[in-house]
Amino acid sequence: MNKITKEMTIGEILRVNPDVAPVLMEAGMHCLGCPSAQGETLEEAAMVHGMDIDDLMTKIAAL
Repeated sequence: MNKITKEMTIGEILRVNPDVAPVLMEAGMHCLGCPSAQGETLEEAAMVHGMDIDDLMTKIAAL
């Protein structure tokens, strides 16, 4: 499986591993299919939502 990075867009991440969707939803990112998800990196989305990117990456890595 490809490694997920915080520089990837949410759309890319979901294409690589759809199992990340529940982690993102639980973290408060409910608009996974919106246009922003296709062009916004995970790090940018975390910043917009006031999340700690390192905590989020730890949860994703645990999948």
